[in-house]
Amino acid sequence: MGQLLRVQNFGVSEDGIGAGEDQTLQQPFGHVDPMRLMRWATETAGWPGRTDGGGSRGLDDYFTRDFSHGIGAEIMGRNKFGPQRGPWEDHTWQGWWGDEPPFHTPVFVLTHHPRPSFTLSDTTFHFVDGSPAEVLARAREAAQGKDVRLGGGVRTVRQFLDADLVDTLHVTVAPVKFGSGLRLWDAPEELLDRFHLEKVPSPSGVVHHLFWRR
Repeated sequence: MGQLLRVQNFGVSEDGIGAGEDQTLQQPFGHVDPMRLMRWATETAGWPGRTDGGGSRGLDDYFTRDFSHGIGAEIMGRNKFGPQRGPWEDHTWQGWWGDEPPFHTPVFVLTHHPRPSFTLSDTTFHFVDGSPAEVLARAREAAQGKDVRLGGGVRTVRQFLDADLVDTLHVTVAPVKFGSGLRLWDAPEELLDRFHLEKVPSPSGVVHHLFWRR
């Protein structure tokens, strides 16, 4: 199948909301509590950084452990990288993740205001302005034969879906409604013109939605 563009472990609410509004440095997801979307993953045995030896096993743990398997590059929107808007006023800001980002691959950050690339540990961030197809081509080259992960946020996933570039999606729907925020979809069935869909409930309460191209 060649190099796939994959969305993995992307959390939304029952009303399709994946992030809130009014993002700040203190609230990367805006008014939405991200733990209400991602607790299924943080409570697994495979969650990165877990040192207590505990955590759940099973389907949720499988998806958590599989997050980096076969991934050679990541694409993300600027708002996933940080809260700044417009021209970069602070080049000392290097993302939410500290000195050891969880990506371990080249990361391509979509922005209309490019800035110099930099490397933290084994992750290099590139800031690129281009169409989804152009950015995907760069990411595939950097991935050296492996797949590319589309990391988000919501607007970025929609942008690549609208350009018909996404090959597989794994979206977890949490048993909560937010009412307002950035919406991935009105209903998952709206993607069925292009994708097969299988829904798999988990004991944690989320429903894993697995999409693959028709």
